[in-house]
Amino acid sequence: MTTRLKSKLDYSDYADLPNDGNRYEIIDGDLYVTPAPGPAHQHALGKLFRCLQDYFEARGIGEVFFAPIDLILTVRDVVQPDLVVTESRQVSARGIEGAPLLVVEILSPSTRGQDRNVKAQRYATLGVPHYWIVDPEARRLECYRLEGGAYALVVEGAGSAEIGHPDWPGLTIALTRLWR
Repeated sequence: MTTRLKSKLDYSDYADLPNDGNRYEIIDGDLYVTPAPGPAHQHALGKLFRCLQDYFEARGIGEVFFAPIDLILTVRDVVQPDLVVTESRQVSARGIEGAPLLVVEILSPSTRGQDRNVKAQRYATLGVPHYWIVDPEARRLECYRLEGGAYALVVEGAGSAEIGHPDWPGLTIALTRLWR
């Protein structure tokens, strides 16, 4: 009798992963493990969370969640983005199910390539309409919108700039607050 190993993981495999403090994600059936983020990452996360929460939740546009929370995009795509803005109907007992309105990833040295390439391509393929990248090291925020199956840069800022997003009138982000 031959035992066949799975070539791609799915949600059932993800649910069986150990609760050992590591951050596990399955992207297109492949397992990724990342270390805990550093202080600059967490500072930017907290400040941006408050800004997005004040905007989206106050207007009834969506709910804002921060990691760790499972974003279940498909049975073979379960990720833990740093920030997610989603509609209430997508929130389940398991996590957030389906493509949310916005995903934000904050770059860390260990996740930089994965966030800019693997995750960005997968989020676009799975129809996440907005993807933002925060780079605490470069003190930069890049806001992308899904257009024709790929992300196009809509607005960006660095240092002490204040930026607004054309899709959300009144949303202003003072970047200087994000940097530690």
